[in-house]
Amino acid sequence: MKLPPNLPPLPGIGLKPQHYTQVLQPMSASISSPAPKPPIAPAWLEVHPQNYFGAGGPPHRWLSAIAESFPLSFHSVGLSLGSSGGVDAEELEQLAALCQRYEPASVSDHLSWSGSANNRYPDLLPVPYTDEALGHFVTQIGRVQDRLKRRILIENPSRYLAFARDDMSEAQFLHLLCASTGCGILLDINNIEVSATNLGLDAQAMIDSIDPGLVDEIHLAGHAREEHADGVLLIDDHGSAVSEITWTLFARFISRAGRKPVLIEWDTNVPDYGVLLAEAAKAEAIMRVQASFSPVNALSSDAAHACA
Repeated sequence: MKLPPNLPPLPGIGLKPQHYTQVLQPMSASISSPAPKPPIAPAWLEVHPQNYFGAGGPPHRWLSAIAESFPLSFHSVGLSLGSSGGVDAEELEQLAALCQRYEPASVSDHLSWSGSANNRYPDLLPVPYTDEALGHFVTQIGRVQDRLKRRILIENPSRYLAFARDDMSEAQFLHLLCASTGCGILLDINNIEVSATNLGLDAQAMIDSIDPGLVDEIHLAGHAREEHADGVLLIDDHGSAVSEITWTLFARFISRAGRKPVLIEWDTNVPDYGVLLAEAAKAEAIMRVQASFSPVNALSSDAAHACA
């Protein structure tokens, strides 16, 4: 079986239709156009596969051209792994067909649910971290991985309410999922800030509790901030630049984990292409500094000296 390439440990961006032409421009510009290049080009691109479930048309013509030059990550928002009825079977078949067509380097979905037997909800709703929910997710992730014939990543959600009867922390839940299914973690650091602020948790402690060896991809995004009489509420809307707190948490994690594939995620109020590239450049600058002090790189350096 031909295995897809891995995502490079460099910054990528979420691919939006308004940027199709510009994404391809750096390569054509290097050949024939004197137009100035952006500060950097994304190293890889992420799409929501549900936007490409149609059989053909312009979206597939663009994605086919882009896939020839960039590794792709499929970030699904529709499997609804936490629904009591299990994964949406039709959604899984469509995702499997798209994976076969494009062979993305990474496939992910969320630690959440978004539908019931008779309804679908346009949101990614959190689940309680209980033994019962863990068993349900283990079954559903196994079903997805068996169908796709590949390992998938699961993203930590944004939370707005705490469950009274959680049996374990979010990190413990994710680590047990990985141990039971072989899946990996997509660590959304903006979601850490959102959940920690809304639930009164320690964001640094949440970041420090994640095993970096299980994290194969990182998301960085912005959020909305609402001031209420009883406190601040953060909304995970992906509609603004990455916050300074999220950048600080990112640097803290990278200093321990080393380089990882990291995505600038911006889904609403989508900015100019250059703004996304500038955010990606900032992520690269942080990784260049912080990853050099990581235990991962220190271990590699020690091993290199030992072999010299």
